[in-house]
Amino acid sequence: MSSMQTRLRQLKRTARYLRGYFDFDRTGNAVTRRTDFSNCPRPVLLLYGFMSTRSVFEVLEHRLRRDGFCVWSVNLGGLMDAFNTRGIDALAEFVRDKVERLYDRFPGMGPLSIIGHSKGGLIGTYYVKRLGGDARVRTLVTLGTPHNGTPSAYVGIVTHGLLSRSIWQLTPRSPFIRRLRMGAFPNGVRVTSIFSKDDSVNPYPACVLENPALAPDLRNVEIAGISHREFVTRRAVYQVIRKELFDGYGLPVPAEKKPNMVCLK
Repeated sequence: MSSMQTRLRQLKRTARYLRGYFDFDRTGNAVTRRTDFSNCPRPVLLLYGFMSTRSVFEVLEHRLRRDGFCVWSVNLGGLMDAFNTRGIDALAEFVRDKVERLYDRFPGMGPLSIIGHSKGGLIGTYYVKRLGGDARVRTLVTLGTPHNGTPSAYVGIVTHGLLSRSIWQLTPRSPFIRRLRMGAFPNGVRVTSIFSKDDSVNPYPACVLENPALAPDLRNVEIAGISHREFVTRRAVYQVIRKELFDGYGLPVPAEKKPNMVCLK
């Protein structure tokens, strides 16, 4: 395939993704609860991204349940009481309170794993690094999450800057991003950033964790040919997710066909 064809394909993917920002379907947060928290040894919390809803995790949730994980999510509110436009730090506090209430009600739950897509990964990161989430969380997996901020946020400021505090926080030089990058992740929490150089929403190296060689529990995993929305649907991404989760729980990874186009860093 020529470079022009590749670029056109990327532009089409980006256009489809951006169209989703204007598809205001509030029913996307009306997710049926299926998890039995009284029997939940491997809970997994899913955190969705900016201008999105819980419905984006439909495929990922199905795969996780099939592999025996107890999956749940929370409505992060925002524009029209949906679409996740609130500040990242405020949302992390909201998540912390939800998690604590759940563990108070079901103290027999196992250690928590978090999977965050895009901005959702920053919510999970703030919870773990700044709000004591390491006391609960065993594994944090981020999908296309701009740990270093993203230049796409400048475009978002033009379109959503009056509606969302968080879009300002997502810029590469924002005080929020600079503060969040300060200091190390707490010991004992496995942190994996899954990214793609084909992600045109949060382009490389926005999603790369710095200095993973100095921290054995930090890793970057690159997967080629993945657009921003495909992190929650593509099988190659799920192969990495399931390995990180099973490793985090100290369990052998069940045999499954190896994914294509995965490059571990």
